[in-house]
Amino acid sequence: MPVYSNFAIEGRASAAKEAINMDQNISSELRKKLLRMQRDELTGSLLYANMSAHQKDERNKRVFLDISRAEKGHYETWKAYTGQEVTPNRAKIALFTVLSRVMGVTFTIKLFEQGEETGISDLRTIEQELPEASAILAEEEEHEARLMELIDEERLHYIGSVVLGLNDAMVELTGTIAGLTFALANCRLVALSGLITGISATLSMAASNYLAQRAEGNGKALKSSVYTGVAYLLAVAVIVLPYLLLPNDWYVAAFAIMLGSVILIILGFNYYTSVAQGTPFFKRFAEMALISLGVAALSFGIGLAAKALLGIQVG
Repeated sequence: MPVYSNFAIEGRASAAKEAINMDQNISSELRKKLLRMQRDELTGSLLYANMSAHQKDERNKRVFLDISRAEKGHYETWKAYTGQEVTPNRAKIALFTVLSRVMGVTFTIKLFEQGEETGISDLRTIEQELPEASAILAEEEEHEARLMELIDEERLHYIGSVVLGLNDAMVELTGTIAGLTFALANCRLVALSGLITGISATLSMAASNYLAQRAEGNGKALKSSVYTGVAYLLAVAVIVLPYLLLPNDWYVAAFAIMLGSVILIILGFNYYTSVAQGTPFFKRFAEMALISLGVAALSFGIGLAAKALLGIQVG
């Protein structure tokens, strides 16, 4: 049975027809609000239909079609009151379609729904004026959340593996590079040491994750280890890149750029997971950033101390 049947799309269409026949008199302020909501519903309907067309998984395809039909039903209801057509927000549809291909459908839909809070607020303000508003409000608050739970997206199954790779790279390699930067005072030497350490650590981390997943009976241990390895390797590339691009004696600038890049990686990843998984953003970002930068600061001190104590001079 299609999921959208639970949301009484047919009832919305019927209500729309009745509203037209009743020749509702609405204020100009209410009309503006309804036109805005009407456009949002049409935009959402077309966006979900567009996402459905790009889904390979038949189950996910049905989920998007169900949401699209529900949004179209809401659009028809408001159209009955306004009595006019509206154009969808094409730029918004294009943007979120691209995001769904790059960042995944779960992240994109949840981000899109966060932007729909204004529509929810508008519905609450017109509940007393329009009888259909209460039913649509209930649907808007419930059906997207219920349908989102049905979406099965592979990349979210391996968030833990990605976190493992990124966390380890951010903490371990950032600390190593910080220590080497002021011990060696040479961008190329730091880059060489970082690449050797990073690639070795990537293979080690991926292999360790594979063995751990196998020991737990995970039938997809290999794929999990690949996610971990790729995440670690990408972090290595970003961390080492400034030392490859800048002149040898610009190691302080390379170190500053490296730290900034680490913060951006942590920021972007934690924002993604906070939206896709509904987890608190600031707490996780602050925790990961403080650990990474704390280890970097400690390693920086160790690097300076080791250089002084051992009398190492790098010319």
